Amino acid sequence: MTSPAVSSRSLPHPERDAIRLEDVLHALSDPMRLRIVRELAAGSGELSCSYFDLPVTKSTTTHHFRVLRESGVIRQVYRGTAKMNGLRRDDLEGLFPGLLDALLDAAGRQAGRLGG
Repeated sequence: MTSPAVSSRSLPHPERDAIRLEDVLHALSDPMRLRIVRELAAGSGELSCSYFDLPVTKSTTTHHFRVLRESGVIRQVYRGTAKMNGLRRDDLEGLFPGLLDALLDAAGRQAGRLGG
């Protein structure tokens, strides 16, 4: 059996069974990363990295996306020259039922309370 060719532009993601709760919670504990996830959850489908207007440097933005990808919260794929991001909602819901929705709901209430 031969393995499929891997594009030099493919990015490593944890397999579903390798996603750990503590990694997901760590990834979502940062306000910028939580903001990214909230925007992805509010959208319909994938969003490019350039869609997000974060008040941090490009290298810091790249770091935040990497933490989210490596924890299993998002999936990143190249579509042409754009790096597209999508929530791994099905994987997270299958592993930790209700967790993502509860965190997004709590983050929304907090933003409403704090004006963010």
